[in-house]
Amino acid sequence: METLYEEEMNGPQGCVRVSIEPLERKELPGMLVLQQSVCEALEDQTILQALTIEEFEFIFAGNGLMVGAYAEGELIAFRALLAPPIDAEHLGYDIGLTEDMLPRVIYQEISVVHPSYRGNRLQQKMGDVVMRQLPLLEREFRFVCATVAPGNLASLKDKLAQGMEIHALKEKYGDWLRYILVKDLEAPRKPGGERVLVEIENLDRQKQLLADGFVGVGIEERERRGLLEFLQIERSDRK
Repeated sequence: METLYEEEMNGPQGCVRVSIEPLERKELPGMLVLQQSVCEALEDQTILQALTIEEFEFIFAGNGLMVGAYAEGELIAFRALLAPPIDAEHLGYDIGLTEDMLPRVIYQEISVVHPSYRGNRLQQKMGDVVMRQLPLLEREFRFVCATVAPGNLASLKDKLAQGMEIHALKEKYGDWLRYILVKDLEAPRKPGGERVLVEIENLDRQKQLLADGFVGVGIEERERRGLLEFLQIERSDRK
């Protein structure tokens, strides 16, 4: 298996060599076990939308790609890109894309890290690796989309650090509230515009700003009744 990235990281028994490699269909049983164990360890079960066997199979059938992280031969993390089917739930509709642009959308799908290996920025490192693999896919993509639960700050920070922007905050997957993020690979938004800081818990205010043409671009920490997370919002130049 080709090694795409390698680094010494902290593990449960001390420092260990971790390698990030492409994943193949034969790794699916181990992926399902890891996904289940990570989901069970979450205090809030709604912040992670697990993939079904059918969704994994869809990706492995040529509709995306996956990378996995290994420590001493054990799968400890994985991350996926998915070229989604075009249906009524397509995220392109949520960010205002026209019908003809939907085939050029790819999703940053699930990112799973074993609890024993958290704190190594492994999610972000896999994100960097998987995005470098994007040109290997047969289709050309312009928009990278993702959804993140408001309570999942680690995942939100990860997406924003990659240059993705929050364009909507709405119910998806039934009635679960999700940020909808996008990165335009061909025409990134120019910096500038009015800057507003909003408390991370103030979802109503965030929804109003997003409806008024702002986009979320980062998180800051400010001392106000202790250290709180703040969502940085800037006005979008979307037309």
